[in-house]
Amino acid sequence: MRMRRAAMATLLCLAATACQTDPSANHLWGIGDPVRGAALWAPRNLGDTSRWAGKPADAAIAVGQLEFLAHEMATNPRYAPVVNPAVPQTLQWARTEMRDYLGIPAAADPQLVIEAMRRTAASLRAGSRAQAEATLSGPSFPAGPAAVLARLSAMPRLPRTAEAAGMVASEMERLERQR
Repeated sequence: MRMRRAAMATLLCLAATACQTDPSANHLWGIGDPVRGAALWAPRNLGDTSRWAGKPADAAIAVGQLEFLAHEMATNPRYAPVVNPAVPQTLQWARTEMRDYLGIPAAADPQLVIEAMRRTAASLRAGSRAQAEATLSGPSFPAGPAAVLARLSAMPRLPRTAEAAGMVASEMERLERQR
């Protein structure tokens, strides 16, 4: 009984930790499909982005997740050929909405944005605002690091992003049922 409680406590801790990490980078502790992980976590992380107001590290992870999903659903050879064409289109609209809010140019390289958001989240969690600001400098963030951090801290609900979150999760479930 004692070992069972300890195992349950460990599982709860792992689950709580997983909720605070990047599902596209760490799905099932690195052994799962990151696209699947990001898609299934999308309703929680992107369904109502205002939940991240006051939590810029979590908001940065959500931004990176959206960038990842928009890129992968359009280009990944496993998903792009079989996914409903409305899903990548809706994700692109959501990415445009998010980028417009944060002041990220449409032409910014998705991988640069993803990596910047991951590093920003890690820096903020480590308590280094200066390092987070350094990560957010450069042509992908013309509004400037302070403005991007302020916007991450005051994240509103983004309706197109919420729509895309539900759509990508539903599509992933549909694809899994077809297997």
